[in-house]
Amino acid sequence: MTVILRRVARPLLATIFVTGGINALRQAEGHAKAAEPFLNSAIDKFGDKLPEQIPRDPVTLVRIDAAVKIGAGLALASGKAPRLAAGLLLGSLVPTTLSTHSFWTIKDPGERQQQQIQFFKNASLAGGLLLAVADTHGKPSAAWRAKHATKDVGTAAGKLSRKAEKRANKLAKRAQKALPN
Repeated sequence: MTVILRRVARPLLATIFVTGGINALRQAEGHAKAAEPFLNSAIDKFGDKLPEQIPRDPVTLVRIDAAVKIGAGLALASGKAPRLAAGLLLGSLVPTTLSTHSFWTIKDPGERQQQQIQFFKNASLAGGLLLAVADTHGKPSAAWRAKHATKDVGTAAGKLSRKAEKRANKLAKRAQKALPN
């Protein structure tokens, strides 16, 4: 049942990102204009901490974001590295939401309400992506496996140590018997 659910849910969740990424590529300048105030503010605050290789041009950033949405969306939809894909989409969704749906800055009540709806839609998508990031397919997480592997190694080391100690004691007794009094 859960396998079928994943095969249906992942593509449904990914659809908005793939289509949004394609739309952003087609209209990069318009998306960049909408995101520019947020991007300029973020660059003003954190620009000195960003590596020089990270572009500051809004159109380039929109294109990079669009490529992430398309690539990670297709990966999520196809089940290829779905946890990583969901994490990338989540990382893309947060700045997109803050830059384009900042309803708290809008004075017009009608436009404010529309942007509030879009903001909470994206918040809901973020919840779905968080579930996808945490989905281990019913298998233990990497942290759980590492913790238990450590215990297993400790147990094996303890057994090996006790065996070595017994063997050393036997050899010591033999050596004692072999020595002349």
